[in-house]
Amino acid sequence: MAKLTKKQKAQAGSVDREKLYGVDEAIGLVKSLATSKFDETVEVAMNLGVDPRHADQMVRGVVNLPKGTGKTVRVAVFAKGAKADEATGAGADKVGAEDLMEEMQAGKLDYDRVIATPDMMGVVGRLGKVLGPKGLMPNPKLGTVTMDVAKAVTDAKSGQVEFRVEKAGIIHAGIGKASFSEGDLKDNFNAFVDAIVKAKPTGAKGKFVQKVSVSSSMGPGVKVDLAEIAGA
Repeated sequence: MAKLTKKQKAQAGSVDREKLYGVDEAIGLVKSLATSKFDETVEVAMNLGVDPRHADQMVRGVVNLPKGTGKTVRVAVFAKGAKADEATGAGADKVGAEDLMEEMQAGKLDYDRVIATPDMMGVVGRLGKVLGPKGLMPNPKLGTVTMDVAKAVTDAKSGQVEFRVEKAGIIHAGIGKASFSEGDLKDNFNAFVDAIVKAKPTGAKGKFVQKVSVSSSMGPGVKVDLAEIAGA
């Protein structure tokens, strides 16, 4: 485990590890501790009572954060003809077909989201080993295999976040930047947590949401009182 810097030790000392903070207080504390020279990302981590090795306990989906992510999202779209024009008009960073596939096979993968029309999945399917490990493979359940490419691009650019539970039952995502107002971060926090609660799988047994914490990129985690989370 990496040693903490003096600054990180001082920050950790200002957080009561045993206390469960209200959402407002937790977000305010995280903002006050985000003192790096760059605009730190504010992140939420949730420990869930699931074992994702079982298909009926997988938690996966998308959520639109009402205040955006504060991040510039690069989007690639596999489409032809009118749909390619729609994607370009919506602000996609790259639109193509076989040519885009060849670029990606050559290692040009500077994208945060890949979208495709259904008819292009025969081409995209050849990129399974390239896109899969990076979590970029288009998926109809996530709205990234769709005929409405304009909406998919707009959603991705305006603050849509994909989430997927990890092996240990933990799910996490960035919900904004430390420069956001506390109100905007709270709106995004509530939207993200609500989406996770609603995504509770049929196979989940016992208490679903077991722990929630918020932190900034370089700051300590702050535990949130589950009593403030509806449905937890």
